[in-house]
Amino acid sequence: MRQKGAELLEGAGGSTGGLPPSERQFALVVSHHARTPYRGSIPRYGNGGPEPVGDEEGRASGLEFLARLGSGPVRITSGVIADVDGVAGAVVLATCNRFEVYCDVVPAADPDVTRKGVLRVISTCSGVSTYELDRALDCLTGTAMTEHLFSVGAGLDSAVVGEREIAGQLRRSLASAQEDGTASGALVRLFQAASRAAREVGSLTALGEAGRSMVSVALDLTRSKLGAQSKGALSELERRDLSGLSVVVIGTGAYAGSTLALLAARACSAVSVFSWSGRAEAFASVRGATGLTAEELPAAVRGADVVIGCSGRGPRLSSEDFRSFRQDAAAPLVVVDLALSRDFEPEVGELPGIDLITLEHVRLASPREQTDVVRQAGELVRRAAQRFEADRQARLLDPAIVALRGHMQWVLADEVARVKNQHGCTATAEAVEFALRRVVRQLLHVPTSRARELAAAGRQDEYTAALETLFGLDVTAGVEAQAAANGADPKAETGPQGCPAREGHDRQATEDALPAAS
Repeated sequence: MRQKGAELLEGAGGSTGGLPPSERQFALVVSHHARTPYRGSIPRYGNGGPEPVGDEEGRASGLEFLARLGSGPVRITSGVIADVDGVAGAVVLATCNRFEVYCDVVPAADPDVTRKGVLRVISTCSGVSTYELDRALDCLTGTAMTEHLFSVGAGLDSAVVGEREIAGQLRRSLASAQEDGTASGALVRLFQAASRAAREVGSLTALGEAGRSMVSVALDLTRSKLGAQSKGALSELERRDLSGLSVVVIGTGAYAGSTLALLAARACSAVSVFSWSGRAEAFASVRGATGLTAEELPAAVRGADVVIGCSGRGPRLSSEDFRSFRQDAAAPLVVVDLALSRDFEPEVGELPGIDLITLEHVRLASPREQTDVVRQAGELVRRAAQRFEADRQARLLDPAIVALRGHMQWVLADEVARVKNQHGCTATAEAVEFALRRVVRQLLHVPTSRARELAAAGRQDEYTAALETLFGLDVTAGVEAQAAANGADPKAETGPQGCPAREGHDRQATEDALPAAS
């Protein structure tokens, strides 16, 4: 199910006790290709005044909206979302191309009320009004949510179709939520299944074979611009060769790490790293680069061919900064701004001898994969999502199957005990026990198979009612009693490092923690 956030803030109510688990999960998503109904300004660094965004019709790009979500007073993390009433678990997937929140709702809570609370928290953290969030964020539930996440993990929803960086970002988002104790068991299974689907697409299709990513496309653009300034158009091989170039990278997060790895793969050895947080030396030393201090940065930029911003957490370098850095520099400079919140002021690109490449330039230059390959990958994703939903539906009757098996085992144990009392510990008693166990297994085969079929058809209530009528089993009471005996909350679904046991954590955002692009 897909709906706009505006519908979420309308009156919510009614019973939710009968909702299946798939309807107790939802995702709020916005990505690079969105056009958001916003017109206004975002703050610049220093005294430059506000920077206007949005066109004449008041519609901003998804990248501009994502920048605003990430530049608010409080960083939006899974821990912040999980603190909302009614949320049993949360995972936040945030990159330079998307912002997505996946939530698990406790059975006793109303999903609509919970979604409304999540939107309020996002608004408070980002400074974006609930009205704008209503119109910008898509809300996905059920199969639509599953298929969307699987498509994201496979690179089908990326600015560079088929890029592989998002698969790693998806895994890191889940790991971060697990470390914070906010990943419920249901969300763990969902994200792990998405990773499996991504691996399947990667192994069975040619999607992403070229190893394209936002960083690789940005580097292709960079080499093309430098080549055009020197000797004209470059061949594919020349565009990938970065040997001989001097590069300064700003940032020490995962995004910067991906950039350094790709620079090394393209034979670029003269790489320096600067970080506003002072972590450049440690970061660079293990990656074959040179760390820079604030005092060394101007000289490094003066002698550089390329400056790449991957931070988004420190001050923006202005045209005045670059004018000062580049005094007496005759060679051209390409400045690449890969940070969602921007590391450089737009006016930098207006300086003589400097070309500025932004995320929007990269997105527009991103090549499209072959239609047939994308179609094949999309079909694999759809099938994987359908299998996951069928398995999830089948799991609804797991408590009933456990109750039935427990009942049959109790009957078997009672009969075996009677035979042993009558015949003693003899070969006869052992033969009877062996035969009874075989009979029980055969008797359970058909009811177990039928349980899966009925669950897939949404008829699990009929199966549970039949067990209660025929055998007098109270499936619900049995599950709650077992959970209580284990010291767990029977109303909550938990997984590894699940939410009910979650302790409070300090969630201090680091300056250069911008994740890899997707």
